[in-house]
Amino acid sequence: MKKLLTFIIAFAVCFLTAFPVRAELKVDIVAGGTNPISVAVQKIERGDGVAAKDSTMIREVVEADLKRTGLFRIVNHDAFPEYVKMHSLPNFKSWQAIKTQVLIQTKLTVESGDRYRLEFFVWDVDGREQIEAQSLVASRKSARRLAHIMADAIYERLTGEIGYFDTQIVFIAETGPVHKRIKRMAIMDQDGYGMRYLSDKGTFVMSPHFSPNMQSIVFLSYHNDDPMVWALDLDTGEQRRLGMFGGMNFSPRFSPDGTRVALSLVKKGITHIYEFNIETKELRQLTFGNSLNTSPSYSPDGKKLAFNSDRSGRQQIHVLDLETGEVERLTYGAGRYATPAWSPDGQFIAFTKIADDTFYVGVMDPRGRNEKILAGGWFMEAPSWAPGSRRIVYYETEKAIDGIERISHIRSVDITGQNIYDIELPDGVNGLEPTWSPRLP
Repeated sequence: MKKLLTFIIAFAVCFLTAFPVRAELKVDIVAGGTNPISVAVQKIERGDGVAAKDSTMIREVVEADLKRTGLFRIVNHDAFPEYVKMHSLPNFKSWQAIKTQVLIQTKLTVESGDRYRLEFFVWDVDGREQIEAQSLVASRKSARRLAHIMADAIYERLTGEIGYFDTQIVFIAETGPVHKRIKRMAIMDQDGYGMRYLSDKGTFVMSPHFSPNMQSIVFLSYHNDDPMVWALDLDTGEQRRLGMFGGMNFSPRFSPDGTRVALSLVKKGITHIYEFNIETKELRQLTFGNSLNTSPSYSPDGKKLAFNSDRSGRQQIHVLDLETGEVERLTYGAGRYATPAWSPDGQFIAFTKIADDTFYVGVMDPRGRNEKILAGGWFMEAPSWAPGSRRIVYYETEKAIDGIERISHIRSVDITGQNIYDIELPDGVNGLEPTWSPRLP
């Protein structure tokens, strides 16, 4: 993928006044935003030549990014007691009077012909100090990415976690009547903006997954009615078959270093997990026996592989040690477990659970303990993690009633199980099998 944004971050944190030591301003992320921090985002100060629509859009995107987390409350613009120009000191008492905890000042100027400079200051109102100051430079056409990067910086400063706003989601876009659905691979920003198709209408595709460097996507394609794993180059749009494996192959997943792809391969009616080395073109079998093994997911260090298998008599999640070859069963709860997904920080494994005719999305620790259900419904599947391991994206299909066509939504949920929201898609588009990208390059 060509880099959509070339930016320079000039970072400086300056304390303009001296005050007694106080508790640091932080969001209570464990409580899932039960007491969100109130944030006031001022109207952006515009320099000569700056398009008004761009400054308005940047403010709206930053506010929307922060609000969707459930960790922040955006202060109503009509309640603002003053307008504070950049490099001027706010009247902290007046902002405290409307219960604002964080004040954000922003200025957008033209750096050169087709480039913007976005400067912003973040103020801790109660502490009466500036806690963040950054300057970002990007092309005008990347103004929306500037907003996401700014929101990431604010989020990271106030939570101590990795931001996830400057990211994308690849998914299967389903259109057409229920008896003749067309499935195409599509990509969009994490907030649903800018959806575009990556595959044509004539080829059935499934299970897309990003490479760690965001240069390619692996996916299952029924090209010429032959189900095989393919790779798409995001820079050139070129598609190529990953390899000739001698059987139906599916569920591809990149290793954390991007040098290998784990996949499921059917041979003689038995499904096992294999690992394909992209550089050497070698294929290595990882699971054995007569059971069904599929849905591989690497641990962040690349040393283990979570997968689901029916080797115990019922579909459960297991973990394979890639160095020793030892397999450990993780799940023992009621129901069936599937589609494991290791979190980027290694602290959780997300999963789909099927019990009592209901589908659930949940998380557990890497030992299979402390299971927590985050969402449940008629059908839901394919959990995927945002960078920072704070949120999960998945898809949910509603049950058809009175012959009404089934509708599938792409949804996001916090690991506390709170703040579930739909990612808006264009009219007539159903979303399936979403995968969250790493931070964009």
